[in-house]
Amino acid sequence: MKLQMKIRSMFSNPNCLLSQRNRHQLLVTLLVNIATFCHGLGAGWISPVMRDLQTENSPLPFEVYVNEISWIGSIVGIGSVVGNLLAGLLQDRIGRKLVMYGIAIPYTSFWLLIYFAQSVEYLYVGRFLAGMTGGSSYVVLPTFISEIADANIRGRLGSMILLSVNAGVLTGYVVSTNVAYFTAPMYIILLPICYFICNFFFPETPNHLIKKNKFLEAERSFRFYKNIQKDDQHSMSEFEDLKAQLIKEQDLRGKSLTYQDFINRPAFKAYASAFVLLMSNQFSGSFCVTTYVADIFTASHTTLDVNMCTIIIGVMQIVGNYVTTLLCDKYGRRILMLVSTSGASLCLAAFGIYTYFAQLYDLTSVGWLPLFILSLYVFLCNIGLVGCLFVVLVEVFPNKIRTAAVSTFVVILSFTVFLTLKMFPICVALWGISVTVWCCSGFSLAGFLYFLLFLEETKGKSLLA
Repeated sequence: MKLQMKIRSMFSNPNCLLSQRNRHQLLVTLLVNIATFCHGLGAGWISPVMRDLQTENSPLPFEVYVNEISWIGSIVGIGSVVGNLLAGLLQDRIGRKLVMYGIAIPYTSFWLLIYFAQSVEYLYVGRFLAGMTGGSSYVVLPTFISEIADANIRGRLGSMILLSVNAGVLTGYVVSTNVAYFTAPMYIILLPICYFICNFFFPETPNHLIKKNKFLEAERSFRFYKNIQKDDQHSMSEFEDLKAQLIKEQDLRGKSLTYQDFINRPAFKAYASAFVLLMSNQFSGSFCVTTYVADIFTASHTTLDVNMCTIIIGVMQIVGNYVTTLLCDKYGRRILMLVSTSGASLCLAAFGIYTYFAQLYDLTSVGWLPLFILSLYVFLCNIGLVGCLFVVLVEVFPNKIRTAAVSTFVVILSFTVFLTLKMFPICVALWGISVTVWCCSGFSLAGFLYFLLFLEETKGKSLLA
């Protein structure tokens, strides 16, 4: 009896993701994140495969050289830029749902090109299309989730984007090391098809429908996502408030949105925070480690099996992101960003010291240390810099310029993805792994200092403010 009362009490808690009001929001968030899982799976799968393509055991009928590997790794960033721009231009015009349908097409094409590859150009085009899927997802999904989620669970639902990406990365690591090159695509291609079908089971966001003056559809959408009946007067008053605020905002935007809205003090403060957030995220090496993890472990002189190390790193990414979903709405975004940047900086400095001395001395007795340091680094990165990235990016901007600003900064993020993925193997070749990770450590430390002094907490912030 007591157990039943506790369960009933837990489900009646408005902060519980499985409560009656929140469960549709959670379910839809899980369904749309099949797309980000797919994107992560492709990114994780390619990392060990790139190492194999450079050996005589390559599964492909053509040779792949170091310079081509750097393009295979980095061209995903260019695809992301194109995906960002397309999603940013279309999501307010044709709706979030139609853009989300389109995400499945380039990803399906990616695996077809992987399977039928006859030259390195097939891999270039495939990675470009995979980047389009990721870039589109990173624009439309944070917007979609923020518009269907209640403020008290928005952080947890938003952080699931990166959680599902990292779950996909881990799956990709496991698949690439245990499943033959030509077997994997035949099964993985079913995932984007499932994602496409799942999109039929839930409506467009009420926010977008209100902006298109489709008020009856917007009301049905609101009731679906809040899981309420039409006779729930309190909840329906929320819909009327939302409707009034969005109509007022749209009228103001249509009449008075000028360049001055983009050059005032709150806007500049938001630009600075968003810029530092993106630079810290990318130049701390978080995505480079995911992409080149097998090569990094090889360069670290570890005595452990590289494939095993790669899978453990994938696990730590998921653990870090899961911790974010638990702590983001409870303790806030700022503290997680501070812990993440300071911890990442220390771990990278330690990893650089280890690899420096590993070239001079025999450190086989502590050959496990690179795995420990990188695992801790990945965990700390994912509790803030990665896990809270899109949550903070959406919340930091004033409502009036949010759509344009977020879209712009996601494009900048994609450019930096391309830049860092292209530069990282070149820097390792020129400077060595130690100096390269020390530079990344410096960027993380700079991010920590900025967040400590200037970043404001956005937990519970209304997106209409």
